[in-house]
Amino acid sequence: MPDPQPVTVGPGGVAAAGGILLALALAAVVLDGVLAARAAGLPAGAAVARPLDETVRLLRQRRRAPVSSDVLLWRLGGGGLVVVALLMVAVVPLGRWVVADLDVGVVWFNAMDVAVWVLVWLVGWGPNSVHSLVGGYRFLALALAYELPLMFAIVAPAVGAASLRVADVAAAQEGLWFVVWMPVAFVVYCLGVLAFSLWGPFAVPLGRDVAGGVLAELSGVDRLLVQAGRYALLAAGAAFAVPMFLGGGSGPVLPGWAWVLVKTVLLLGALVALRRRLPAVRPELAMEVGWVVLLPAVLVQDLVVAVVVAARG
Repeated sequence: MPDPQPVTVGPGGVAAAGGILLALALAAVVLDGVLAARAAGLPAGAAVARPLDETVRLLRQRRRAPVSSDVLLWRLGGGGLVVVALLMVAVVPLGRWVVADLDVGVVWFNAMDVAVWVLVWLVGWGPNSVHSLVGGYRFLALALAYELPLMFAIVAPAVGAASLRVADVAAAQEGLWFVVWMPVAFVVYCLGVLAFSLWGPFAVPLGRDVAGGVLAELSGVDRLLVQAGRYALLAAGAAFAVPMFLGGGSGPVLPGWAWVLVKTVLLLGALVALRRRLPAVRPELAMEVGWVVLLPAVLVQDLVVAVVVAARG
């Protein structure tokens, strides 16, 4: 089981957390490439090399900016996605170690998720381009659809553990993971991760019908940072799910930190694979489903959790 009193790491631990997040994001990139190659009937070896080739191409590509664009806000939004992903994993215990052992770690994650709203909007607004702006508005519509269900989804394990501290939530799952008796909250949470990562069915802000949406005017390092931010957010969402729903570092034989990584990789792989298995969702349909179906369902889940906790008390 994860230590209920994790050790807060120093600057070296912060660098290690960043390295782990980078490794997870790279693993997601490679897996996504392999799945794309498999779908196209191409050899997997070429797919593994493709991310490296694309990275080199974008690093060599000249950055350009449309006339009258707000370059500062534009690039702040793009680069900020990677920073937000790192701040998300800062509260995730890796066995006994954690970067920031906050008493309100669950609220912190939700605040970082909301920051993604601002950053993606800046990426859409900054270029002073019609297609980018349309992509930004599409994301805001999706955000209105997923944010409340996601917020109440992470409330369920917090109520189950009677704490907003992530380490306490992980420790409360001794003998029974929360995903077992909070399945609705887990599914809604995973959908929220896909949404704030602009992934799979929620990638319409990057749609081809609007010339790439928020990516339309991005080039060079700017485009690389936004794409890296998407994969990093997906990895951060998978990592946060482990202490919230999947028992944290609990598991036989392996140490706690190893189980956290194993569970994160498995969930991350499942999220990556969903990209081509779920159809794109129009923002207006996403809002209808989010408010009419997901929100009531997750509220019922919270009520069930609260009743169970009250009965135990």
